[in-house]
Amino acid sequence: MNISSNSPTCRFAAFAMAAPLALTLAACSDSGSGDGPPAGEPIAAIEAPEGTSWTDTVTVTAEDGYLIGNPDAPLKLVEYASHTCPACASFATTAKQPLKENYISTGVVSFEQRNLVRDPIDLSIAALVRCGPKENMQPLSDQAWASLNDFFGNVQTNSAQYEASAELPVEQRFIAISEAAGLIDFFSARGLSADQARSCLADSAKMETISDNSATQADELNVTGTPTFFLNGARIDGITWNEIEPALQRAGAR
Repeated sequence: MNISSNSPTCRFAAFAMAAPLALTLAACSDSGSGDGPPAGEPIAAIEAPEGTSWTDTVTVTAEDGYLIGNPDAPLKLVEYASHTCPACASFATTAKQPLKENYISTGVVSFEQRNLVRDPIDLSIAALVRCGPKENMQPLSDQAWASLNDFFGNVQTNSAQYEASAELPVEQRFIAISEAAGLIDFFSARGLSADQARSCLADSAKMETISDNSATQADELNVTGTPTFFLNGARIDGITWNEIEPALQRAGAR
């Protein structure tokens, strides 16, 4: 099953913990509204505290996002992303390295990743990347995006197990989904034990919190597709690094 799409942005469909588990590979549509990111003069670099690096500094925000960089950076870039969105996978591949090396490292820009949950596999991955140390969340997300076709291929092979998970109690449901998609083995190979993964997936309260935060923030900010970017609270009309980088530069990042 190939997840590639001819359309740039993956449309959000409200997802509840008790929703049917049909595999939603996502219709896609453009969601940017171009509300006008800030513009300003070049901003001088801000040194990290002695012995630290901004690119290694991770903060969990009040919105349950995972922020890399100076938490007080004058330019705050936020991405609403889905773990089953091809356009989000493309941004992770093309943007993360130059974003960290050229902008986050200076202390002028921070980058926060927040979830927009579209389907059960998306929610399962969102829980698993949060399961270990906070510093692992974004790197594991990037690795998972690189393997999306493998996950959906596994689901196609194990479709009976995937569909049967809909009948399971919620504390077992996402374990079964993750086993069908090969997620347990994938994360185990990256330092998250199978027991730890199953424990996180069985925590229905945390799973529901991720889902509820996604739905609430999507409604409040009118986020209808992924990826959607905000710079200092203003929506950016663009989804690729070639569009996001100029917005950062216009705002004063150098």
